[in-house]
Amino acid sequence: MRLLLVEDEQDAARMLAKGLREQTYAVDIAFDGDAAIEKLSVNTYDLVILDIMLPGRNGFEICREMRRMGAVAPVLMLTAQDQVWSRIEGLDSGADDYLTKPFDFGELSARIRALLRRGPALQDPVLRVANLTLDTRNHSVRRGDRSIDFTAKEYALLEYLSKRQGEVVTRPEISEHVWDESYDPFSNLIEVYIQRLRRKVDTSGESRLIHTRRGEGYRIGGRDEDD
Repeated sequence: MRLLLVEDEQDAARMLAKGLREQTYAVDIAFDGDAAIEKLSVNTYDLVILDIMLPGRNGFEICREMRRMGAVAPVLMLTAQDQVWSRIEGLDSGADDYLTKPFDFGELSARIRALLRRGPALQDPVLRVANLTLDTRNHSVRRGDRSIDFTAKEYALLEYLSKRQGEVVTRPEISEHVWDESYDPFSNLIEVYIQRLRRKVDTSGESRLIHTRRGEGYRIGGRDEDD
C-alpha cells in the first residue's frame, strides 16, 4: 500500500513515516501543500494522511483540490484543534476520518487499516504483474498456482516495485521508501534483497519478472531487455 503523508513538522513526519514503513507501507512525504498537490498529480495513493495546519494552503484546501483532481484515496486528517467546526469542515472538504494531536501511533495504525478496508470501491487491492499477484490486504503473493512466502521487508520491496511496474526504480528511491534511510552507495543491502526476490519469484522455467537496469536501478514487469 502506498501512502502520502502531508506534515510540515519534518521530524514528526519522518518519525511517522519510519513507523509506517516498518508496517510495510510505502510512504511519500510532502512538507507543504504545493508539494502534496504535485505528488498527487503524478502518483496514485491508497491513502493520504493530511495535517490541517500547513504553510500556504491548509489541509482543507488540499483535500478539496485533490477531490477536484479526481483522487479517490481515503483521507485521514490530523488536527490539533478538537473543535466541532474543524471536524465538520474537514469532512465537508472530502476527508474520511480525523485524528486529534497528540495521538497514539497504535490508534493511527488502526484508523489507517479501517480506512483501507473500506477504501474506494474502484480501488483494486490486488496488484498484478504478468502471472504474479499480490493481495495488499493480507500480503499474500502467488505466481501462477504457486504461493510464495516473504519476510516483511521482502514483501515491502516487492510491493513497492509492483506499484511502479514497468518503471525503473532507483536505489535511492528504494532505500528511502523501503528502509527509510538515505542511500549508501557502499552498501549491497538492496542487491541482497533483490537477489532474494529473484530466487523466490523468478524460479527455473518461468519468465523473468525482476530486471536490473545497470547504473540506474530495478524494474519489475515489461520486456526482458535490461539485464
